Amino acid sequence: MLAVSHLTKTFNLQTLFRDSTFSINPTERVGLIGPNGSGKTTLLRILAGLEEADSGQVLKPAGLRIGYLAQGFELPEDLTVAQVVKKTVGDVDALTAELVALAQRLSDQPGHAGLANQYDDLLRRMQNAEPERAARIIAGLGLNDVPEHLPVGRLSGGQKTRLSLALLLLDDPEILLLDEPTNHLDIEMLEWLEDWLKGTRNGALIVSHDRMFLDRTVTRILELDPLSHELRGYAGNYSAYVQAKENETDAQWSAYKDQEAEIRRMKADIARAKEQAAHTERKASANHTGSPENKMGKDHQKRLAKKVAQKAKSREKRLDRFVESAEKVEKPKGPRTIRVEFEKAPHLGRSVIQMERLSVGFPGCAPLLEDIYLQIRAAQRIAFTGPNGCGKTTLLRTLAGELPPLAGQVVLGSSVRLRWMSQDLHSLRSEKSALDHVWEYFPNQTEARRFLGYYLLTGDEVLKPAVQLSYGQRARLMLALLVVSGCNVLLLDEPINHLDISSRTQFEQALNAFSGAILMVVHDRYFIDRFAQQVWQVKGKRIIAAGNIDRSLPCPAETGMA
Repeated sequence: MLAVSHLTKTFNLQTLFRDSTFSINPTERVGLIGPNGSGKTTLLRILAGLEEADSGQVLKPAGLRIGYLAQGFELPEDLTVAQVVKKTVGDVDALTAELVALAQRLSDQPGHAGLANQYDDLLRRMQNAEPERAARIIAGLGLNDVPEHLPVGRLSGGQKTRLSLALLLLDDPEILLLDEPTNHLDIEMLEWLEDWLKGTRNGALIVSHDRMFLDRTVTRILELDPLSHELRGYAGNYSAYVQAKENETDAQWSAYKDQEAEIRRMKADIARAKEQAAHTERKASANHTGSPENKMGKDHQKRLAKKVAQKAKSREKRLDRFVESAEKVEKPKGPRTIRVEFEKAPHLGRSVIQMERLSVGFPGCAPLLEDIYLQIRAAQRIAFTGPNGCGKTTLLRTLAGELPPLAGQVVLGSSVRLRWMSQDLHSLRSEKSALDHVWEYFPNQTEARRFLGYYLLTGDEVLKPAVQLSYGQRARLMLALLVVSGCNVLLLDEPINHLDISSRTQFEQALNAFSGAILMVVHDRYFIDRFAQQVWQVKGKRIIAAGNIDRSLPCPAETGMA
């Protein structure tokens, strides 16, 4: 079991989370959610031993094997697939020699607990290094058709994610820490990963913004609240969490409204008491006659006015104490979300993009997709799905004019103003800041900063070179550029991968309001259900246009895992 006790972490004077306590048991799958920048990745890195907390403890049994899947691909991209696999599992001959030497030391020091533990761990590593096991895992993740000599830098985004998962599983961890494992995975692999997680006995802490994936895999949700910086647990999957949060918010609104009504009543009572005291004081002052009876009445009225004024002051103090106390119910607040509002797209003719017997790929190589005869019409929303590496990105690059067709042609409508967002966000200049990227579209820096603020890029963040921004920040900057540049056709290659859940919802709403045409590579099934009017699905080297996703194709990883 992995346990966290009263963990606190700050970064650049900003609190990410404080006094956080939770545990992960074997076979338990826990989803960790929260807006980008709330500290999810930092928490996983602390659990993996890559960073230190400011205070608190991470408690785990000696020898507990923790596997950490980072959000980005962190291997040297000049290594081949075979080299990175061998680096992870080790060389059987070298491990055998090490085992023989360790056995000799154990015979000289029988009963040495440390050496015995090393021997057991080395024996486990030898078993894991068996070529058959590695082959089963590679095949299970659909990588068996990737040439071993291929440099990992030439893998697609999805292939890199699957290779990272394979390396993680080859290391045989007992607790999995997965930071956005669904990024770049196609739908078949998403469903395979869901099935594998539900069948494994490993404990897992999973950061994901894929709502359907969370619904199908996790049994508990941990929420990192960016406002309170506290970690709260909710039983059940993501949908159960959403319902629980709605119930909490409804209850808080009800309590807040009751409280505000009571505060208004108390303030009205105080105002009436003050007015009563003032009225009595004026009445006493107006009594000018000097008879003993009038003097006694005047003194009585003054005492009464003083008493009422003290009563009003006492109520004021009581109200002030309540307003400043921990018992006060705060007005419910929602998390910050991006504000995506596309300008009205310039008018388009009926046929926007026409593909005529189009074949796409790379010069000198066999086509990835061929004989495409499809068109994109005005105001159409198309989701484009298919296995990783099948040519989806290549088609978008061809439509955008970055790659020449291998055969056939692409015909653009005369009024088309096309913009595209690449999967790797390569359109961003790494040395330029967010402010530099959008400056030309605004009359002054203040307006440019205000616009970037809609995309949660504020303060010094807008001055950082793009290469220093997080994945989520770069994705939001790219969205900002799409919006501000003005266009009527969008080609989007997995644009929501690094957006948190609330930002995905905002993006859905913005796309629904966009009056131009959209072709989007996307694997988030929840998003597809809400966005797409039509689905293009790759089968072999052809594209099939349909109203719904065809899930009848077998998963490429039905062979199972070791």
